[in-house]
Formats: sequence, structure tokens, C-alpha cells
Amino acid sequence: MNLVMTIKIAWKNIIGNRLRSALTMLGLVIGIASVILLVGIVNGASESINDEMSSMGADIVTVYVWNGTDPITYDELRSMNSMEKVAGVSPKVDVSATVSKNGQKPGGTELIGAGENFAGMMGYDLEKGRDLSRIDIENFTKCAIIGSNIADKYWKKSNPIGDTLKIDGDDYTVVGVLKSTGSAMGGYADGQVIIPISTAGYLGQSTEITNFYVRAETEKDTETVSNQIKDFLQNDKGLGDDDFEVTSQQQMLDSMKEMNRTLALLLGGIASISLLVGGIGVMNVMLVSVTERTREIGIRKSLGAKRKDIMFQFLVESMVLSLAGGIIGVLAGIAFGRIAVLIGGFFSPSILMILLSVGVSITVGLIFGIMPAYRAAKLRPVEALRYE
Repeated sequence: MNLVMTIKIAWKNIIGNRLRSALTMLGLVIGIASVILLVGIVNGASESINDEMSSMGADIVTVYVWNGTDPITYDELRSMNSMEKVAGVSPKVDVSATVSKNGQKPGGTELIGAGENFAGMMGYDLEKGRDLSRIDIENFTKCAIIGSNIADKYWKKSNPIGDTLKIDGDDYTVVGVLKSTGSAMGGYADGQVIIPISTAGYLGQSTEITNFYVRAETEKDTETVSNQIKDFLQNDKGLGDDDFEVTSQQQMLDSMKEMNRTLALLLGGIASISLLVGGIGVMNVMLVSVTERTREIGIRKSLGAKRKDIMFQFLVESMVLSLAGGIIGVLAGIAFGRIAVLIGGFFSPSILMILLSVGVSITVGLIFGIMPAYRAAKLRPVEALRYE
């Protein structure tokens, strides 16, 4: 009996018991759909987070200094521009002050003091105006760069460049407007007001530099830049390893990817338990099928069918049943994933996981079909023909 004929007979037997076949496949469908859906959701969320973090600059090195009797000066930061593979350096201080315009205070505003070319170094695009300059820092200029949310709230469609807003009652001239970052990192820059770090001292803010950013020339150079910054802090400033922290977006991305891989494997493993349950269901149904078709097996053996032919027939039937369940499970998983995207969730199907799921479904049919197939193959023709 050739393979095509065997598959046709197997499919005919499956169709002949539609309800039982459907219930048998249900366990596999649920298991595979769960694996596709859960792993797809994790992949989708991971890709979204990675894209958002990358938009903040995967070539940015962030430095925090907690201790030290010798404060870092702005000139020392500026000198870091001469370091190998360094494309830019800028400090950042969080400023506690009230921002307003015509008595209105915007919600969700972050006021920061920064160095020259801060917006460009951080990868923010300017919609209008210019970045902070060295002259702004040296002359303690009362100027500001504002995020798109601030511009939309106070100026709507008019041009804010050259106009002023108040920070703790003082007028600050708007010199630049940042382009909206949209959903990237929650629209991190959209609510920012950036002023020169030197001018932040007027607002009672300590301008001692404890946090600064260094931009590498490329993402691959972040490790080189990080090592140079560590050497500077340890050798030039006399700081210990516990006195500062140097991290890069690339390190955070790598850690996030590793964590997401682990989470995907964990969720995939949990969902795979359903495949085991589905496989047991396939085996039980095939055992029942062997019992129901005992006389049929006896007739075929008496007409010359060999053990291997009977065993092959039941193995093929088990694998066809499992493969059908696997394909339906994959389609169901993708369909539910698309629904998750439509309601605002994340989903990115993994081609490897889809192929693996189909392969697993066939393997389940093979493994759990061996016992029923063997039981059918070892039946003696005389006893099989006498079976009622």
C-alpha cells in the first residue's frame, strides 16, 4: 500500500468520525495556539521596547556619580570630546521649578538643565529654532528649548520661537522646539523644557554635575567609550567602583533581549504542557479506533497485509490527525494575535516557532501513535476476525 493511498484511508477514517476527531485535535489546537500567541506577544512587546530604547540612542552612554570630593567640572566634560570614539558630551540636572505661560501650568513637564548641543547629542530632532550653544552656557542665557506638548499647549499653531515662558517668575526666551517623539519611550522628550545648566543655578538648583551623557560615534563603540569614562572617573577623579555607574543603552537592550528570550521560553514551555495533554488524547482515540476496527484489521491481514502495513497505516492516521490540529492551532494563534494588535496589544509571530509547532504536532502524532499502531499490528488474523 503506497503512502498516498494510506493517507487517503487515514483521512477518510478521520472525516468519518468528525466529532471525535475534532475533540481529539482540540488539545493540540489549544496547545499550539497558546504557544504561538504567548511567544508572539512576548516578541511583539520586546520589539516595541527595543525600538523605543533604540530611538533614545543605542550609542548613548549614561553616567551617574554618587560620591566624590572633587566635583566634575563642565570644562572636564567638554574635554571628553577629544576622547577616542566620542561624538558628544552633555551634563543633565533635574530642576525643580514652576513652568507657566499666561498663568497656565502644563501638566507632565520635566525641566532640566543641560549643556551645549544637548538635543542633537541625545538624538532629538528640532522642528524649529536651534540647540543650546556654548555662548548660552557661558553667558547664563535665560533661554529654553521646549517639547512638542509644551508648544501645542501654549502656542497651538503659532510659532513660539522668540516668545517667552515663565520659569519661577522669570522670562525665558524660547529658542527651539523639539519634534514630537510620539510613542517612543512614552513621548519622553515631548514634555521637556531644556535650559542651560549654568542658568539652572538662578533657580536654586545645584549645578554640580552628577549625571551626564556621552554619545559614541557608533553603537559598536559604546564599550570603548564606557571604558574611557571609567578610567577618567577612577584615575583622574579618584572614584571607586561603588561611587559611580556607567551604563549604555546597548547594554540595556542586550539585557532586555536576554530577559525576553528567557520569558518566551518559559511561557512557551508552560503552553507546551497542553501539547502533552493533546498527545495523550490522540493516543487514547487511536486505541479506541484500533478496538473498533479489529475485524477490519483481521480482514486485511487475511488478505495479505503485513504487520508493517497495518502499523504504518495507524501511524499515518495519527500523524495526519496531529498535523491537522497543528495547522489549525497555528492559524488560531495568529488570528488571536492579530486581534490582540487591533485592541492595542503587541504581537509578532515567530516563523521559527510556527515551523517548530508544526513539527512538534507531527512528532506528537508519531510518538503517541506508536502504541496504538503496534497494538493493531500484533493482532492475530483469526482472533481479529472472531472479534464482535
